Amino acid sequence: MSVIGDHPPRSLQRGQVHAGGGPRAPRGHVHGAVVVAGREQVLAAAVPFLESGIRAGDLVVLACDEATAAPLRAELGKHDALLSEPRIALRGARAPDAFGLTRRLLDRAAASGSGRLRILGIPEFGPDPISWREGQRYESAANTVLRDAPLSALCVYDTDVLPAPVVASACVTHPYLLARSDLAANPDYRPPRRYLAELPLPREPVEDGAPVFVVDAVAALPDLRRQLGAVLAEWVPDRDRREDLHLAVSEIAANAFRHGTPPVSARIWAGPDRIVCTISDGGAGLVDPVAGFQPAHGDDLSRGGMGLWLARKLWDHVDLLHGPDGFTVRLSSPLN
Repeated sequence: MSVIGDHPPRSLQRGQVHAGGGPRAPRGHVHGAVVVAGREQVLAAAVPFLESGIRAGDLVVLACDEATAAPLRAELGKHDALLSEPRIALRGARAPDAFGLTRRLLDRAAASGSGRLRILGIPEFGPDPISWREGQRYESAANTVLRDAPLSALCVYDTDVLPAPVVASACVTHPYLLARSDLAANPDYRPPRRYLAELPLPREPVEDGAPVFVVDAVAALPDLRRQLGAVLAEWVPDRDRREDLHLAVSEIAANAFRHGTPPVSARIWAGPDRIVCTISDGGAGLVDPVAGFQPAHGDDLSRGGMGLWLARKLWDHVDLLHGPDGFTVRLSSPLN
């Protein structure tokens, strides 16, 4: 993996892309990463990338914590085209919302300057493996969701802050790695369809016990919705949170009846800190691993296709599982 200051490996010296968005840079989505050690190296990697975007007339966005954004703004000076939006780095937002924010910023960039968006991202990965997985999945899915966008993004992975498995994932979720001043094609990059299928699924401790709700071969969707609502009312004390979770799982259940193959079944495991719900049917299910990171029909929500998107917005973790007996959507969230 490329660490700032290293010489790029020979395999990376072919087809280099200039970080400044010059004539050699493609016009689509350029998604790169750099691995650093400590705050000084974070700034050393970020400042040239950001300065290049300012010179080019890009809309430049700092997607990082304020402790990092403040010295970057001090170094770069005041610019109308320099914004801060930490939610793009999953700070206080889930992946569908982060992608929605990015698209709105792309619209803003299209109306001014070079027409290009430039993002310096320091992703938020959370404290445990299941949270790391969401950050890794987001970084990978971006390569499909934003593949045609006029966007240059550099994601900075700090070994002083991030766990080793997260740092290692940078080398397979980013098509480019920063080596000195260039973004070089990454020979170890894995496309989302492959990478997301290979991600391990951390099992929640609550799943080691018996489920608190089991129903098989459900006859009708209204019955299942009502039963799910009753279980959530018992285990989720916060009303707003409960209604969000119920809305999303009801949409997943509707998809199973509408698009799946009978029988439709459901399971819920719950404890003081975590709830896990699965909706299963006997069909083949979805084959697109990035389904639900944006509405199925784009901005036209009147056409439907929002069930899985709502689930990813309202539950912390959503997994699409294929097995010999059919297809399962697994939803998981903390309760505090």
